[in-house]
Amino acid sequence: MFRVSNNLVGLLNLLTFVLSIPILAGGIWLSHQANSECERWLEKPVIVLGVFLMVVSLAGLVGACCKVSWLLWFYLLVMFLLILLLTVFTIFAFAVTNKGAGQVVSGRGYKEYRLGDYSNWLQKRVNNNKNWNKIKSCLHDSKVCSNFANKYVNISAGEFYTEHLSALQSGCCKPPNDCDFTYVNATEWTKPAVVNSTNPDCNTWDNASADLCYSCESCKAGLLDNIKSNWKKVAVLNVIFLVFLIIVYSVGCCAFRNNRKDNAYWSRQ
Repeated sequence: MFRVSNNLVGLLNLLTFVLSIPILAGGIWLSHQANSECERWLEKPVIVLGVFLMVVSLAGLVGACCKVSWLLWFYLLVMFLLILLLTVFTIFAFAVTNKGAGQVVSGRGYKEYRLGDYSNWLQKRVNNNKNWNKIKSCLHDSKVCSNFANKYVNISAGEFYTEHLSALQSGCCKPPNDCDFTYVNATEWTKPAVVNSTNPDCNTWDNASADLCYSCESCKAGLLDNIKSNWKKVAVLNVIFLVFLIIVYSVGCCAFRNNRKDNAYWSRQ
């Protein structure tokens, strides 16, 4: 009879194998249907994740249910490395997202974002022109500012200033507040004859829908604020997932020990 730990490892890996099929299929679909830079960037990680889950789950399934010790050893090694990597990533995620927040502006419903408020590591990523050009393409493809313009097309300046904008909308779709531009509509602003602000974004802003403030430091800061929020959520989920992986790893160790005992027993017969 199979031991309980072997059955449990086999069941968990069967579920993981079934899950890997739609993930792999989704990656292959993206590789054939991708029309934008964002979609093309996603396809390879999705395919790699699908193949990884499929191979590891098969190793765990066969190793536990067919008592193939070397496959179960391989499975446990991969699980150990995954636990180690997730632990490092979780600590890193908390470390690089502990700085930076939107600044409250008097008389405004939205916040303003400054690039220098965020961690140096994150700043370096977005200050790399190659990286930022890809990100700008993604922001434009996702229609962050197009949807923003459509939503606020018919409101007055007073109404607009009380809106609670997202970090990306505030940073990328309008000029910074200290530029003192005159509001025309959500994505069209009139520059004063003399710009008194030292903020470089005031000269970067352009009313053209393809430009707006996509090249502004405030847009980079808005993106980092969005990343910071998402990474913190991911880090919390990682802690929960790590607990689950450690439990599965412990059960896998029991199954591996059972395999060795059974193999030793049959070798003596």
